[in-house]
Amino acid sequence: MRRTDKDLLVTGLKRLAITVVLMFTAPLVLWQAFKNQEHFLFWPVCILGLILATVAVFMGFKGIMTIMDSMFGKKPKSS
Repeated sequence: MRRTDKDLLVTGLKRLAITVVLMFTAPLVLWQAFKNQEHFLFWPVCILGLILATVAVFMGFKGIMTIMDSMFGKKPKSS
């Protein structure tokens, strides 16, 4: 019977914690950007918000995949 890799599980949970922070930060940054469209920093703030949103999705995916790998092991690569 396979046991859970606790170190890998903690890594996955840390990634999901980062995801939760980014899930609140990215919409807040985008909201501030669209609230101040006439400001000269509109485009840099908007791009930053989009990057944060993309990183949130990526970190969520990687966190879930890491947790799955810690519980069930790595999927063998078939050639």
